[in-house]
Amino acid sequence: MVSGWRLEHTYAGLPALFHSAAAPTPVRDPQFVVFNPALAVTLGLDVAALDTPAGAAIFGGNTVPEGARPLAQAYAGHQFGHFTGLGDGRAILLGEQMTPDGARVDVQLKGAGQTPYSRRGDGRAALGPMLRELVISEAMHALGIPTSRSLAVVSTGELVQRERALPGAVLTRVAASHLRVGTFEWAAAHRDPAALAALVDYTIHRHDPAAAAAPVPALALFEAIVERQAALIARWQLVGFIHGVMNTDNMAISGETIDYGPCAFMDVYDPDTVFSSIDHQGRYAYGNQPPIAHWNLARLAEALLPRFADDQAIAIECANAALERFVTRYQHHWLAGMRGKLGLATAEDGDVALVTALLDWMRSARADFTNTFRALSAEDGGRDLSRDAAFTAWHAQWQGRLAHEAVTPEPRVERMQRHNPAIIPRNHQVEAALTAAADDGDLAPLERLLAALATPFDHARVPVEFAEPAAPDARPYRTFCGT
Repeated sequence: MVSGWRLEHTYAGLPALFHSAAAPTPVRDPQFVVFNPALAVTLGLDVAALDTPAGAAIFGGNTVPEGARPLAQAYAGHQFGHFTGLGDGRAILLGEQMTPDGARVDVQLKGAGQTPYSRRGDGRAALGPMLRELVISEAMHALGIPTSRSLAVVSTGELVQRERALPGAVLTRVAASHLRVGTFEWAAAHRDPAALAALVDYTIHRHDPAAAAAPVPALALFEAIVERQAALIARWQLVGFIHGVMNTDNMAISGETIDYGPCAFMDVYDPDTVFSSIDHQGRYAYGNQPPIAHWNLARLAEALLPRFADDQAIAIECANAALERFVTRYQHHWLAGMRGKLGLATAEDGDVALVTALLDWMRSARADFTNTFRALSAEDGGRDLSRDAAFTAWHAQWQGRLAHEAVTPEPRVERMQRHNPAIIPRNHQVEAALTAAADDGDLAPLERLLAALATPFDHARVPVEFAEPAAPDARPYRTFCGT
């Protein structure tokens, strides 16, 4: 096991419909920009052996690690509501690393060159977007939100042509798997019952083994996926995260956040917030994320119908019943999280109205989402947060609700601070760090930002520079996909 690699290849055992061999294309000069030693240790890798030029060569795609069997995955997807065939056009799966604790995780190179699914693309990635994925995915991990992880970003010594020539890079991504809603849509579109059955069995074995003993294993799998997505999207909403491109090929069966493209965090609370330059109609706005997740799951249900029942009417009835649970389970997870953010340890019927009233005030006052909850988490309970009558009335209502609970202020404040991050990846700070790294070769701002984001709930030690939103006169923020 050179460098600690323990790679297996269960995905390669699926029918050929789901993958094609694809070797990484070597690059001119692979050099580490960021290496994540803590994640490497978790994966059972030898940090000393990999944090070297030889390691950079692996993460740049110039050599493959012991036991690797590189392939590109095939899948379809609804992109902005329109179905299309896709596949990994610039990502190559090296294999599945078996970790010391017995977990199986995919190790994938993103930006590693052309594959059979590149569709005239160059198969490459620019440094800025790869660093964005590293920053946001690691921040999400620190926030306790299920996510793919970033093991390394390696510069290639080559340029990629986008709107202008940009420095190239390869990201090494780690995920519970890269199975997507679009993977099942791919099987359904090919009308291959055997391939769909194999994919369902594989997914159950990998992610939901208990479903194998259910009366209808595929339905039990779907119900588990619905639950994971309800919990995940609620977690996004609770921290103001906007994915930006919730196509079905970007929804992971594992319940992890994946495919960080034009993603960002909301500053001023507004459900209509959109940052993505390509989302002209606001399909994937912050407030639309729960219904879009529900829509995506409906597409998964359609793909799985033949595995639910032979009689289509019965299969549709089963699918609809499972889909209805998404709405109630999302509301459950979201409200439980909001109660935590407001320091409520018990449940009362008026809690939804209490939360809604606060959000309504935040929207009308153009209040910062993160900093409002952070202020409420302070020892004074945010009494000086605003002097307007609407907030004063809400604050009195909240204090009255808190009085129903036998909890003293100190543990309540501790509870709230565990639910309310003191820091998120502020868009202007992320952009400044990425610009310094990609344009000027200055990694110091990026390193400071990553260090701050690693402990988002440490309210006593958050650097002021990372806690404040952009200036009110800043230009509207836009993000770009990077492909």
